[in-house]
Amino acid sequence: MTDCPCGSGKTFEACCGPYLSGAAPAPTAEALMRSRYSAFAVKNVDYLHDTLLPETRHDFNREHVTDWANNSEWMGLEVRSTEAGGPQDEEGVVEFVARFRVQGKDYVHHETSTFKKQDGVWYYVDGIMGQRPRTAPKVGRNDPCPCGSGKKYKKCCGAAA
Repeated sequence: MTDCPCGSGKTFEACCGPYLSGAAPAPTAEALMRSRYSAFAVKNVDYLHDTLLPETRHDFNREHVTDWANNSEWMGLEVRSTEAGGPQDEEGVVEFVARFRVQGKDYVHHETSTFKKQDGVWYYVDGIMGQRPRTAPKVGRNDPCPCGSGKKYKKCCGAAA
């Protein structure tokens, strides 16, 4: 038994294996994202295609994806955050960092992905590269501190330690 490439700490057979084999659908957006990472690691390009939202498959470049999977050594996956995407949800967002190596050079793929459930099955919709976009307004140095102290941010939570 081997560890699952997705880094869950479970064996492949107890984690992503059933999803990649078609024995079971991924129950959450995060599980689908993890299984897609594992699909790259085990070079299952058909799974990567089949887990794309059907109306977005038109621009799937099988040759490019196959080349990326075959010529990369997948080094690890870190899930940074999830928003919705549970078994009862219809949409979800997962921010992750995937590390891989190509020709001895290390790379980082940082993405915030959106997922959608159709007919009870989760699909990858699209992703935004880089750090997750800010959802709260930026606090300026001279703005009131958001902690509610009444002090300026620079004299409160923004003070250098």
